[in-house]
Amino acid sequence: MRRLFISFSGGETSAFMAQWLLANRADHYDEIVCLFANTGQENEATLRFVQQCDEAFGLNVVWLEAVVQPKGKGCTFKVVNHETASRNGEPFEAVIARYGIPNKSYPHCTRELKLNPMLAYLKSIGWQPGSYDTAIGIRADEIDRMSARAKQKRLIYPLISHVEMTKPRINHWWQRQPFRLQLKGYEGNCKWCWKKSLRKHLTLLNEHPDWYEFPERMEREYPLAGHNLDGNARVFFREGRSTEDLRAMAAAGGFAPARDDAQVYEDQLTLDLDSSNGCSESCEIDFEDAA
Repeated sequence: MRRLFISFSGGETSAFMAQWLLANRADHYDEIVCLFANTGQENEATLRFVQQCDEAFGLNVVWLEAVVQPKGKGCTFKVVNHETASRNGEPFEAVIARYGIPNKSYPHCTRELKLNPMLAYLKSIGWQPGSYDTAIGIRADEIDRMSARAKQKRLIYPLISHVEMTKPRINHWWQRQPFRLQLKGYEGNCKWCWKKSLRKHLTLLNEHPDWYEFPERMEREYPLAGHNLDGNARVFFREGRSTEDLRAMAAAGGFAPARDDAQVYEDQLTLDLDSSNGCSESCEIDFEDAA
């Protein structure tokens, strides 16, 4: 039984990969499953884009959300859809209440909100670890992000090994489609992801201050949740900055706003169409630590 699991992040690169695999590799597999994990803090534009891709390309996307389990067990899942998907951070808050605020020192959000729910779903349909290939949307210009254990873990990178794609090429393809992901490059799928650069956060705080109400409330209500090694209140952002700190920095000004990476790539299209240089655009799950 040949099986393929497509990890759909909700970004344009991941969407291109999913539709390409169905169009060009469907006859190589007996079963294909495409999963999208919603954290409750995705941009509405991302949720709309996932639904549009599902309808346009026949992806049969299964929408998942994390369900927190008792201590000692990773998150499982529940199946939702575009209409019932959480918009107010419910899965994220449940994970924070159990594991604490994620940050550079405690990077558990992707694991519990995306990786574990996806693996739990696959096990629920009889797909045991090692019995399927996992397709990950990393491009040729992100080759350094490939797992060193890809063969052992049965991880495949179609946009490197099957159809060599860079960000300019992805943009060129989407320019010819009737719809696109309506987000600026620095906005990203997760509205306020702590992995963003400081410049991006300050820009977003000026443009969408309401996006940061959720992390601000989490820092206020769950500062000591989870296993805190030092017993100090946790905050989300780099250099030990809180949401309140970032708001003050954004209000003070004196910084150059982030540029729209998507537009930069558009401007470079004719020069970089065949180059392998570029920046990563999304928080793809690498499945490095999947059981």
